Amino acid sequence: MDALSTALKVAGSGLTAQSERMRIVSENLANAQSTSDIPGGDPYRRKTISFSAELDKASGGSMVEVSAISRDPGDFTIDYDPGHEAADEAGYVKRPNVNMLVEMSDMREANRGYEANLQVIKQARELISMTIDLLRSS
Repeated sequence: MDALSTALKVAGSGLTAQSERMRIVSENLANAQSTSDIPGGDPYRRKTISFSAELDKASGGSMVEVSAISRDPGDFTIDYDPGHEAADEAGYVKRPNVNMLVEMSDMREANRGYEANLQVIKQARELISMTIDLLRSS
């Protein structure tokens, strides 16, 4: 397999990985205020995503793959709100361990990674097109 095809495959795997990362971050943002349905129960727990590099034997390229989607073991924040449906006997409500600033930073980083991989694909396609044009003219 030639270098340009390998570059396309590697960038494609990067696009897939960053897309999955954006989905996880979006899910965290959407549930940032989700509390338990039962009094004293645990609210939404932030999800995290991990990546790994896998060697593609056919192309020799190192592909990015999602290795794990897990739950953040961090502590929940606790607010005193005795009127809330999720409040325990003492009137405290557990809130999700989602930090909006962290999630927005993750979203920005995932977006930049996605755009970088997209640019690699555009450049590789352009080089392939130029190569084909050179072969036609000779």
